[in-house]
Amino acid sequence: MQRKSIIISISSHKLNSAEESLIKNQKPWGIILFERNIKSISQLKNLTTRIRYIMKDPYYPILIDEEGGRVSRLNKIINTRQYSQNYFGKLFEKNFKVGKNFYFEYLNFIISILKETGININTIPVLDILKKNAHQIIGDRSYSKKVKTINYLKKICFKILNENKIGSVQKHIPGHGRSNTDTHKKSSIINASIKTLQDDFNVFKNNNSKFAMTAHIIYKQIDPINCVTHSRVMIKNIIRNRIGFKGILISDDISMKALSRNLIFNATKSLECGCNLVLYCNGKLSESSALLSKMNNIDNFTIKKTSEFYRFLR
Repeated sequence: MQRKSIIISISSHKLNSAEESLIKNQKPWGIILFERNIKSISQLKNLTTRIRYIMKDPYYPILIDEEGGRVSRLNKIINTRQYSQNYFGKLFEKNFKVGKNFYFEYLNFIISILKETGININTIPVLDILKKNAHQIIGDRSYSKKVKTINYLKKICFKILNENKIGSVQKHIPGHGRSNTDTHKKSSIINASIKTLQDDFNVFKNNNSKFAMTAHIIYKQIDPINCVTHSRVMIKNIIRNRIGFKGILISDDISMKALSRNLIFNATKSLECGCNLVLYCNGKLSESSALLSKMNNIDNFTIKKTSEFYRFLR
């Protein structure tokens, strides 16, 4: 399987000829879609069909970042702004049965749209713990401040996605909930001991998810210099060994300002430090082309895990 170690994005709701040529010739591992790429169910279905035709691959990974609430890419199809993960967390804590059942029905509805339109990976759930006085970049994207609530609702999420053969991406491993800044705009440093961080890490353990996405966070007492995405120590010692994540590790968007260098450096270092794939979300053709020209093909581990994902989809 010859694929480059990157997930790219595209500029609009239809592939232009240059994007088609780039995808066909450079073969990124996958493509992630955003609100700018979506107008209607029929248009979205045509887009995903075209991508897979170009790649000659009926299982080609096409992702979406459809959390609900503030992070909703399907707004041209269905308005899910009200239904953040925290909405369901609060409902669950108020009335266990109602919250559980409503979340089950909501996820099934969203999944029905994904399946109809050819999307096979959704980058949920957000497993960051809601923390007092933290920056609101996570905020209502988190289920709750209560670990018990997170652990219960995440099981529903993984179960329903897996039953419907939609890949899940748990994020932002090993935890973004304590961040005091928006990592889209600048770096974030968490100065807490491993003992203090036990709950933050443990919510990512033993989850039936084939993918995880990193947090661009510096954990000062573990690696005082590098954010997780660029830290061999964090990825090997914490994500792989302590948490025990065995799947494909994807960087968060390499164009975020928490990564202070250029895109090529950000991508290359992410892969060198232990990410299996890098994520690029800006959709600029020139940047996608430059990145793809510098990316190596996926390694044997990622080939194996991608093949497992394809078997899961069948």
